[in-house]
Amino acid sequence: MTVAYARRLRGWRFILFNVVLGLGHMVVLFNVGAYIALLPDVAGDLGGVFPSFGTWGQTYFIIALALAFPIARWLSDRFGDYRLFIAAFVVFAFASYLCAVSQTLWLFIPARIVLGFSGGITLYIGQPLLLKEYPDQLKLLGLGIWGLITLMPFTISFPIGGLIADELGWRYLFYLNIVFALAIAGICGSLLAGRGFERRDTRFDNIGFVLLALVIGSMQTLLNLGNDFDWLNSPFLRGTMIVLIIALPCFIIWELDERHPAFSIRLFADRNFTIGVICLSVGFLLIQGLLSLLIVQLQVLLGYSSFLAGMVYLPMILLAAPMTVAIHRLPKSLDVRLPACLNLLGFSFTFYWLGLFDDPGSFDQIFWPVLLLGFFLGSFFMPLTRLTLHGLSGSREIRAAEETGLLRVVAGAFGITLQGVMLFRRTPLHQLQLADHFGGRKFASIDLLQGFSSRLEAFGLDKTLVNGRLLTLIKQQATLLALNDAFLLASFLFIGLAGLVWLAYPTHQPLHPTLIKELGDIQAEELMVEP
Repeated sequence: MTVAYARRLRGWRFILFNVVLGLGHMVVLFNVGAYIALLPDVAGDLGGVFPSFGTWGQTYFIIALALAFPIARWLSDRFGDYRLFIAAFVVFAFASYLCAVSQTLWLFIPARIVLGFSGGITLYIGQPLLLKEYPDQLKLLGLGIWGLITLMPFTISFPIGGLIADELGWRYLFYLNIVFALAIAGICGSLLAGRGFERRDTRFDNIGFVLLALVIGSMQTLLNLGNDFDWLNSPFLRGTMIVLIIALPCFIIWELDERHPAFSIRLFADRNFTIGVICLSVGFLLIQGLLSLLIVQLQVLLGYSSFLAGMVYLPMILLAAPMTVAIHRLPKSLDVRLPACLNLLGFSFTFYWLGLFDDPGSFDQIFWPVLLLGFFLGSFFMPLTRLTLHGLSGSREIRAAEETGLLRVVAGAFGITLQGVMLFRRTPLHQLQLADHFGGRKFASIDLLQGFSSRLEAFGLDKTLVNGRLLTLIKQQATLLALNDAFLLASFLFIGLAGLVWLAYPTHQPLHPTLIKELGDIQAEELMVEP
């Protein structure tokens, strides 16, 4: 056991540590937002694959980032938080180098997985490492700063990533990662050198973690490859489905009997936790998926440059940043079901507004709803997190916060591919409807395509060229309508989530004694399980 005591940083060291830790957090999250803006360029450079193949590098990165949370807790107990933080950034730099030099997906995807896993460790360690340096009376300020830093990469990362792609090339994102990661590791190592820690040799749930990875990885693989490989008609995907069907019940049974589970399923016996997790996960699934879908389609479908597509999201920061700081000052006496409900209804309205987008050349038609989206994004996490953790304390509260973060991140990865599936399914339907409507097959008196085509041919244009251009225009409009469908469906789902929060227990008053006894019995039962 090593020395646990360490004096807090003071003066310029404290300020430098805040800046460096915040920068490290941004670097990891920057790889989430910026990669989306780079995605068409990455897909084209790695063998000219479809953009859907390029999303694998994003979704597996996010899955690895989430899976790092449970193992980071165990590694931190054994080796110390600041040592693990520094080592993770060194691995992050090495994985970034592999991404930068990749010529095919077969090296790029494994490198992105390692990048996500090491980045997830830094995210898990970073916040408590920072808060240790704050005195108790300033911890709320520290949380507000951390929340602001967490939000910024999802706003400014899109245009910066697009600028890197247009001016330098997508590989420079990963070259810059190397520089920042090594600098952060070096500075943090210098500031925290000699810090001791109290080593705790807790047993890690290896089997539970492997089963968890199999369940999440199998589900993500099915979603990633389903559209391109015809779902269960593919032998590989049939095998993946079999793995999922076997691993899921094994995982549930194993974790229910495990004293130190990698993922505590018993937390779902708490109503607020279950409702909060559903709202956070489904909400983030829709937000992450739609933001990713829109920025890619602005480039692939409407011809925006990577930088211009990223600039579409920049207005979010104007309202998101102040709202993120303000929301941390919600009084504890307030029932957070009310702000959570209003926030979810706000997302519903905003996505309905975006679902009416119909003019590819109208930038201002996107500007105003995106500006409003920033307001609700800044107030999304805090009320629902307080709702989720209400009634929990001690180790159960810590585990609940960890698992909420894991499920939210995983839901974001699922959302990226699920929205792609919806676009893939709805586009042919709208394409057929447009062709039927304007081609005279739905109403014999309306044959606008033929009339327009004949007039163009009369001006001397080639018939094949005219027909090809009209087909391209129909496909573009059909994809735009499918994109609208995705936003409109999300709008209706957010209304359902807004109603769901009212089924949770109020947070402005203590739990009923009967509920406290039930929660105590559950916790006692967990402690009595044999290791």
